[in-house]
Formats: sequence, C-alpha cells, structure tokens
Amino acid sequence: MASIIHTQLATPSKLNLSWRRTLAPDSLASTSSYSHSSCAATTSKGRGNVVSTHIIKCNAQAAPGAVNLAPGTPVRPTSILVVGATGTLGRQIVRRALDEGYDVRCLVRPRPAPADFLRDWGATVVNADLSKPETIPATLVGIHTVIDCATGRPEEPIKTVDWEGKVALIQCAKAMGIQKFVFFSIHNCDKHPEVPLMEIKNCTEKFLRDSGQNHIIIRLCGFMQGLIGQYAVPILEEKSVWGTDAPTRIAYMDTQDIARLTFIALRNENIDGKLLTFAGPRAWTTQEVITLCERLAGQDANVTTVPVSVLRFTRQLTRLFEWTSDVADRLTFSEVLSSDTVFSVPMNETYNLLGVDAKDIVSLEKYLQDYFTNILKKLKDLKAQSKQTDIFF
Repeated sequence: MASIIHTQLATPSKLNLSWRRTLAPDSLASTSSYSHSSCAATTSKGRGNVVSTHIIKCNAQAAPGAVNLAPGTPVRPTSILVVGATGTLGRQIVRRALDEGYDVRCLVRPRPAPADFLRDWGATVVNADLSKPETIPATLVGIHTVIDCATGRPEEPIKTVDWEGKVALIQCAKAMGIQKFVFFSIHNCDKHPEVPLMEIKNCTEKFLRDSGQNHIIIRLCGFMQGLIGQYAVPILEEKSVWGTDAPTRIAYMDTQDIARLTFIALRNENIDGKLLTFAGPRAWTTQEVITLCERLAGQDANVTTVPVSVLRFTRQLTRLFEWTSDVADRLTFSEVLSSDTVFSVPMNETYNLLGVDAKDIVSLEKYLQDYFTNILKKLKDLKAQSKQTDIFF
C-alpha cells in the first residue's frame, strides 16, 4: 500500500505551499483558506516613532490526489506512531504508551548514533525524515494513531520540518486512513504572528483542522525538564545562568504529566477535534525559578541578565544578513518569552474533562526538589568514594 500512496501524494514542491516573510503591508491579501498573517509592532522613543512591521504568511492546500483510501486493512487501536520520539516530550510519550500496553512504532531520522534506548524499552524504530515526504508513507502502514512531537533541529531552517514536513505528514495520514492525529503546539501561537515558529504552529493547526483528519491539538506552555540544563546544572557547576529582566511567567509542566494526560485525552472520544492547553500548577518568572534552584542547591547562582532591549537590537541586526535569518527567527521567539507575557491557562475545566485530580499534577517545587535531592546525594556518595581511594599504604 505504501507504494500506491506514494504515487498519489504531492511533494512539497508540487503543493500550493509557502511560508514567507515580507515587509510589504499590501501583501496581506490571502489567496488560500489556509492563510494567517499580519503583525505590526510599534515602539516609541522620545518624539520619534520606530515602526517595525513583520508579516508571516503560511499557505497550504491539500493535493487533489491525496485521497483518503480508508477503509482498508483493519488496524489495532493500540498501534501508534510517535514522531519525534527521541525528544524531551517524545521519549515520555513512548514510555507512557508502552507502560499502557500500546504497540509503539517510532519514526526516527537516520542518524550515526541509533536510538537503541527506544528498542530497549520495547518500541519498534523505523527510519524516515519529514523533510523527505517519500519516506513517510511506509511508516504509517498498520498504524491507527499518529502522535506528532517532532520539531526542527536548531541548525536547520524552521520551515523544513515544522511546516513543510508537517504538511506532508498530515497529508499522508489523511490519505492512508489514519484514525487519529495528535499534534502538539504552543500556547498563544495564534497571538504572535511575528514569531516564525509560533506562526507556523498556528498555520499547521489550521491545516490539520481543514484537512478533515480526525485529530486532537494540544498546546503546551513549557517543560520542567528544560529547566535542568538551563538553571539547575549551571548553578551546581558554579557557571553563569542566563536570564532576562522581563516579568514573563511560564506554567512549566512535567513531560511525564503531559504524556499521561495525552493518553487520557486519546481514549476520550468526546475530545476528538478539540483544542486543549496543558499548563502547570503555577506560572513562574525566570527570577523565581533561579531563586528556587538556589534554595534547593544550597548555593547562590552567578546570574547574567540580558536586557530585552539587547534581544530586540540583536534581532534587527541579524535580519540584515540572509545567512542569519534563522538566528533572527529564534531571537524573536526568545523576545516573546522575555516579554511581559503569561504562558498559562486555568486548568480546572480541562481536569474535569479528563477526569484528572489537580493534586496528581507535579508542581515545579516538587520536581526540582526531587532532582536536587537525588543529584546532591550522588555527589555526596562520589565524594565519599573519592576520599576512600585517597588512602595510601
């Protein structure tokens, strides 16, 4: 079946597909039902006004040949494909799925270091690349549900995987009769069209809804796991911790909780086609997170503060050079995360919908306390072993 599907799917070069940036205000007119654009940001200083207009437009249309071939050979509802299975969230999705008895297949890019840990856990690993649509159909044979956790690597253009690759994946899923598609997005992505990654997430959400594919969209605020490398480890190693002077608040969530809630939602047919947002119990500023880590580590942090104004200047400077466009895109995302924004939502309604008790969701205090307790105990044990080996005869 994979070879038949391959001939019927349009490649990105044949799609009416574009993701582009323009500074022309008159280019807001859209010719596609999958378009979302326009953003104007104005900053004032003294009597002069500096107006910066940054417009992102995403257009995509399903290829006429991408016909849903279902019904075909029946597949088990427990058969799932996890895309982006080696990532921070993806590996927790895989672990949770295996623990709950699902048959897990992981789509992994060909790499020098194989993802053996996924096989060791009991998952099946298949090699494919979202940037090469012809490699996708074979991975979907016999699959009931696709869970998409993938995102592009820092060194590659954002559009390659997060836009063109996702469009190809959704088209393949629809054509091959995949029963359900779970897509992870970013909270408030529809409110920041000036940020390429957030706008692409918003466009992908729209494309998925309009494709007719049965789906669940889950927007996320932030991962607790990311704070370990960003704050906890540098503090323990007495290295610089980077932060900003902005009062941004983020409701970080443990990826294990995200995975657990995802499978509860997956089994609830009343949630099909819905948009959910997962947020942690409390929203934290950067300074509050650093202070918490200092207290749990028992030592002060060497904090280097980067003013938001520096991020803005750096973003504008890098846009002058084509080869730094992706750096500028990521700085734009950093700027939003460093603005006076709250990445959080009330979760009571979601907990009721999923039948989850809020007390079962791990707080950031508990997560970091467990981490520091374990790591400090290991360091103490290593120090004790080191003293024993220092005894000479």
